[in-house]
Amino acid sequence: MSKTTVTFEYEKETKNSVRYQEVPEEGKAPIMGTLYVQKWFAGSSKTLEITIEKKD
Repeated sequence: MSKTTVTFEYEKETKNSVRYQEVPEEGKAPIMGTLYVQKWFAGSSKTLEITIEKKD
């Protein structure tokens, strides 16, 4: 099993959600790219972190 934490920064608001863009680690390609989060959860957060765990 392998875990990684992905950081996202605020990009813009849409009608019902907030769009975040991944900040990839230096020298690495993005893992997820764009993330849409519902406004009721995102609130005014400018940064989000998501931990992903691969189960082999």
